[in-house]
Amino acid sequence: MSEPQEQPPPGPRAPAAHSAGASRAFLEKVTYIAAPGSIALGLLYYFGSTYTEAYYATFGVPTADLQLSVQAYLVRSPGAIFFPLWFLLCCGLVTLLALGWAGRWLARSGHQDRRGTVASWLLAAGLFLVLLGFPVFFWEDRLPRLPRGWLREFAPCLAVALGATLAFAAVQLRLGDGPDGQQPRDRDRENRTADRLWLAAGALLLGVLTMSLFFGMARYVDAAGRTDARNYAREGYVSSPRVVLYSRVPVSHHAPGIRFKDLGPAKGPYRYQYTGFRLFAKAAARLYLVSYLPRQEARTLVVLPDDGTVRIELRA
Repeated sequence: MSEPQEQPPPGPRAPAAHSAGASRAFLEKVTYIAAPGSIALGLLYYFGSTYTEAYYATFGVPTADLQLSVQAYLVRSPGAIFFPLWFLLCCGLVTLLALGWAGRWLARSGHQDRRGTVASWLLAAGLFLVLLGFPVFFWEDRLPRLPRGWLREFAPCLAVALGATLAFAAVQLRLGDGPDGQQPRDRDRENRTADRLWLAAGALLLGVLTMSLFFGMARYVDAAGRTDARNYAREGYVSSPRVVLYSRVPVSHHAPGIRFKDLGPAKGPYRYQYTGFRLFAKAAARLYLVSYLPRQEARTLVVLPDDGTVRIELRA
């Protein structure tokens, strides 16, 4: 009776395991990249829609009537947030460098007493600024009137952001290391509980900082949209195409600078001609026309139905 032959061991599966590990690592990297990308796109869409709504609301045009695409909102957002974003980044860089230098100086030997005093003062100043500017988020109309301009619009938001930053720096000093990497005190159970509370306070302060910056950016974008709309009207709508309007029936309007001419029945059904209009916007069933008046802020819109009653010719 023959002995059973020994089966050879199965081949190595290292390539398959390596492939699975590489796929998992690739998916993790995609996850890290996709989440911040989605947040950035969401913020760009929000600020773009805020700017667009403020821009068209200055003229009384509802953006829902224009049926703008997501790409149209995204295109408008970079120009609206460029200046405040760079301003906040520069201010944040200067603040972080100053607080980092102060933290390293206080971490040296012989400065432990000053460390606690500075942390207390930073916490008190930060909480004072937060409490001073925070009511603007809820009771803006009841606050005393500040001078018109950027101070009235953004001073409360910047005060809250600066206060949250100072208070967060105080939390970092409270939980920071002492000289030579040693802890400033022993970590017993009570101290660990206190550290958890300080960490929770730091997370809350980061949330307040984010909310104040978001609120300030939204206010800036809204103001930028209205300002750009007024400047565009003051310049005479130079980038909007000129149109000649032909109508079957006389058009009643109050737009200044419009010239009317009756071409007579021999010119067909569209016998009434109007010149001096510019095409401001076009919706699915409406035409938004403005009068061309250079160097004047004329914001009288003429809304006409796009149903065959009127016909327009675009002129260069």
